[in-house]
Amino acid sequence: MYKSDDSPDEAVGLNALDDRWSPEAAHNWYGRLPWLVGCNFTPSYAINQLEFWQQDTFSLPAIDRELGWAAELGMNSARVYLHDLLWHQDPQGLIGRINAYLAVASKHGIRTMMVLFDSCWDPEPRLGPQRDPTPGVHNPGWVQSPGISALSNPSQHSRLRDYVTGVVSGFKDDDRVLAWDIWNEPDNGPQVSLCDATVLAAKAALVSPLLAQAFQWARAAGPTQPLTSAVWLGNWSAPHRLTEIQRIQLSNSDVISFHSYEKPYKFARRIKWLRSFGRPLLCTEYMARAVGSTFQSILPHAKEHRVAAFHWGLVRGRTQTHFAWDPRDNPHIERGAKPWFHDILHADGSPYCAEEAAFLRQITGKLALPDKAVGKLP
Repeated sequence: MYKSDDSPDEAVGLNALDDRWSPEAAHNWYGRLPWLVGCNFTPSYAINQLEFWQQDTFSLPAIDRELGWAAELGMNSARVYLHDLLWHQDPQGLIGRINAYLAVASKHGIRTMMVLFDSCWDPEPRLGPQRDPTPGVHNPGWVQSPGISALSNPSQHSRLRDYVTGVVSGFKDDDRVLAWDIWNEPDNGPQVSLCDATVLAAKAALVSPLLAQAFQWARAAGPTQPLTSAVWLGNWSAPHRLTEIQRIQLSNSDVISFHSYEKPYKFARRIKWLRSFGRPLLCTEYMARAVGSTFQSILPHAKEHRVAAFHWGLVRGRTQTHFAWDPRDNPHIERGAKPWFHDILHADGSPYCAEEAAFLRQITGKLALPDKAVGKLP
């Protein structure tokens, strides 16, 4: 831990930015909130961010129904992904649909963290009708934002700036927005999982300057909500272990967020590492049953240390994230020989696992509900 006469950022070798929230301001904000428990929410009708939000496919009744199920399990927050092409296509339409979404989420007592950019999966997003899911494949249609053409072309960065400032300024004083997640896993993408040093360096060279700018663009819009970007890869136990991208993330974040699809002892270790930054902690992705990251194993640690916890997925749908990252496991999942990887509800709202649903209601304080409260929950 840092000494009382040092700033947290100095203690870990980061240069704090003058316009970033102080640790005290961050803790004051966090202290007014309940313990945050939520999901990474993509409605079951959508294969990706574009299908979620585009006018032709956006379905408020489905969103209302599924967030209602989340609230009945005790969730009070959600994390949702936007996309820069949505702004490019129809700025005012996007603002209107976000507002409609927020009205429904708020009705269910759910506040939302908005994700602006994302480096995961397909680097060539396209507007319009999205492809159908490939059978048996985890997240077969998810798309990056920005795509590689915009990421690598400086002439398109003004468009990305307009997207960030337009969306953030549109909701900068909106209490229904919990926080702004500037960039999901900026150092992820095709081949990164192979830990190829050349690929990692090339990705960092493209993303790092734009990541720093994206924080600045969002900050300039004057949001009353905090900014963050989650670290997810590697060892964060000492300053020299951080990558360039992680330094940008951590030195710009008002609150510290992270991902951990790991066993509980590793989750607890990551909390210990990140406590040295002296800011509130939010785990914005966890829960992968096959690797030991479950509600029952992770949420007690999160609650004890008052770490916000957003698991991946809600209703099994077109993202197919009930399947595993490793395609070799998916025939076993399909026939029920292995557990779902992510997601917790069937399409009718009934739980994949009644014991999980009961545990969620217990640990969130939702307690007993009528039999019909969550689909077919007995």
